[in-house]
Amino acid sequence: MDALFQLLDSLLQLVVALWSAFYALIFLVLQYVPLIAWVAFWLLAVNWVKFRQVLASGGWIGLVLIGFVMVLIWGLVSPPEGGHHSFFGLSPSNFYGKMIYVTGLYVIMFLCGSVQLSGAVRSLTCFDEAEEPAEAAAH
Repeated sequence: MDALFQLLDSLLQLVVALWSAFYALIFLVLQYVPLIAWVAFWLLAVNWVKFRQVLASGGWIGLVLIGFVMVLIWGLVSPPEGGHHSFFGLSPSNFYGKMIYVTGLYVIMFLCGSVQLSGAVRSLTCFDEAEEPAEAAAH
């Protein structure tokens, strides 16, 4: 009878340990949901063939201005505690730190574009090239 109680106690401890590992994993993943959504959007939802053409025809200026506005608003709305960020031993001020974050987001965006343009995710995207010339001819 004592062996049966030990077995049940061990099973209960196993269930509690699995639940705690699952909880810790969910908590870890929830921290990165905005970054995962950013990558998923730029990797799977944007047609980089068309977007590259827009950037080449002068759209990069708008992208740079949007980045500067992001830095200004984010820096005013959410200053860091102590007035400085911490990056690998460096301590840039508020707006320089936000510029580093926004530049990192842009780098991730362009990496997603290069992955899509390489054809690595072609099976996950469904951009119909047959409709694109018809749209261009209509305009």
